[in-house]
Amino acid sequence: MSNSRGKTMKRLFKFVVKRHKKTCFAILLLIIVSSIASVMGTIFIKSLIDDYITPYINMANPDFGPLTNAILKMIAIYAVGVIATFSYNKLLIKVTQGSLKEIRDTMFEHMEKLPIRYFDTHNHGDIMSIYTNDTDTLRQMISQSVPQVIVSATTIVCVLVSMIVMSIPMTIISVLMVCVMLLVSKHVTNRSGRYFFAQQTNLGKVNGFIEEMMEGQKVVKVFTHEEEAKFDFDKVNEELFESAYQANKYANILMPLIGNLGYVSYVLVAVVGGVLAINGYMDLTVGTLAAFLQLNRSFNQPIGQISQQINMVLMALAGAERIFALMDEEVEDDLGHVSLVNAKENADGTLSPVKERTGLWAWEHKRPDGSIEYVRLAGDVRFHDVTFGYNENKTILYDMNLFAKPGEKLAFVGATGAGKTTITNLINRFYDIQKGSITYDGIDIKLIKKADLRRSLGIVLQDTHLFTGTVMDNIRYGKLDATDEECIEAAKLANAHEFIMHLEHGYQTILSGDGSSLSQGQCQLLAIARAAVANPPVLILDEATSSIDTRTESIVQSGMDKLMEGRTVFVIAHRLSTIKNSDAIMVLDQGRIIERGDHDKLIKEKGTYYQLYTGGLELD
Repeated sequence: MSNSRGKTMKRLFKFVVKRHKKTCFAILLLIIVSSIASVMGTIFIKSLIDDYITPYINMANPDFGPLTNAILKMIAIYAVGVIATFSYNKLLIKVTQGSLKEIRDTMFEHMEKLPIRYFDTHNHGDIMSIYTNDTDTLRQMISQSVPQVIVSATTIVCVLVSMIVMSIPMTIISVLMVCVMLLVSKHVTNRSGRYFFAQQTNLGKVNGFIEEMMEGQKVVKVFTHEEEAKFDFDKVNEELFESAYQANKYANILMPLIGNLGYVSYVLVAVVGGVLAINGYMDLTVGTLAAFLQLNRSFNQPIGQISQQINMVLMALAGAERIFALMDEEVEDDLGHVSLVNAKENADGTLSPVKERTGLWAWEHKRPDGSIEYVRLAGDVRFHDVTFGYNENKTILYDMNLFAKPGEKLAFVGATGAGKTTITNLINRFYDIQKGSITYDGIDIKLIKKADLRRSLGIVLQDTHLFTGTVMDNIRYGKLDATDEECIEAAKLANAHEFIMHLEHGYQTILSGDGSSLSQGQCQLLAIARAAVANPPVLILDEATSSIDTRTESIVQSGMDKLMEGRTVFVIAHRLSTIKNSDAIMVLDQGRIIERGDHDKLIKEKGTYYQLYTGGLELD
């Protein structure tokens, strides 16, 4: 086993044992009891032949009482072994399912802390494969392979001791043959191990491809690209086939090799033992030879079982490496110390924190000298010489300067890739800037805790996502403690109430498949209602109406106008009619603001915005 797989096994062992220490100890103890009981049954053959059958042959009237007592004792020992086997298997189920639950919990908890960058750069189907395929291989390893290896190892120790006591020469032959088996196993498993890891990786790729094709099936059919899609699938499927073939090719030849070597060992021991018995070496009896041959089989069989389970262990360790790789991904760093709190205004105009909701929010800013300052959350957002790129090789924004005073509506227009959505990503701190600063009510957003920063923002993303659950639950997602009345009021504000009431069960209608039973416009209305129930001081609308028809857009716009009153709003839209009444419009081109001003000012300048508005240019 390679060094990396050894480390993975050690880490997995610690993960399981740390959480189930007493149960694992009980399982180990019961496995030892079960193995000893099994070996004692084999040793009984010697006593049965030498102490009872052989003497009884020469007796006219043998007394079967001692034999009956011996058999009863063995039945009791076997019964203990059966009970021990049943008990440790029952405990194994608890440890296995408990460990898998804890692994999934740990993965999910860690995944929730990962930055958006991780999800932008990793195939979602591959991530899903870690939760399903990779954890399932662990289930098989923990519940079957590891216990079998422990049982086999315990059996080997017990059998080896018994064989040494019976005959050292025959034991040496058995041990030498086992060494040959181990060398063969090591050679084969070293080859299959790397292929099992490739198999798990390629399985994740196939899952990711299938997920992508399911989501984009309409596009595939519209452009009649079924053949191209099949060709692309064949490529990733072929990679999976090749790695799986190579892994299982080596895995499947291991058992026959070990089995045949076991037969060779059995024959050698039988021949040597027969010669020694005939020559009366060390008073080797027929019973001893018969028992030893059975022990030899019991000695070789665990080696074969271990070899068989090693293949499963290797595949599981390949999955475990991917699981731990996810767990080891660097979490979203957050060095912020400024918190968002409910506040009340005192008679002297200062702010004080309170537990109950007051509708007034404040930033709790703890100063280095120990003093605490409470700054009213007003919604003043400013960019100061901001430069940013998603990677070092490509800059998206260059020395960006802009400001939105409380209650102002700023709109961004420009071609795809101009940097519009990037600006909103930076306000949320989905990504951190490389140069410059962004302030929120005069506070650098790097000093604000990310959870509190995002809690102060209401967002309607370009791609609306609805969760499986009721319509009410999806609206309430914007504010988990919102009452039904607040959710309904938010829906009315977004003009979503009317269509919701026409659904089969109204607000209790179950949505699934990302709201597949609703139109794009209806999904967008629910997303807007979700933002409305949060009642944020700052609202981000990332192309919020780009997927809504003209009639629905007018319905949404009237609700949005009410929602935007008194709030700082950032709007990104392809339809210039939605931003005509903005306080300021920023025209972006390749990461720079090339024009800024209100609608009338930009029209008079007859620049890029004028051409966009009059149809001289088109937005991508």
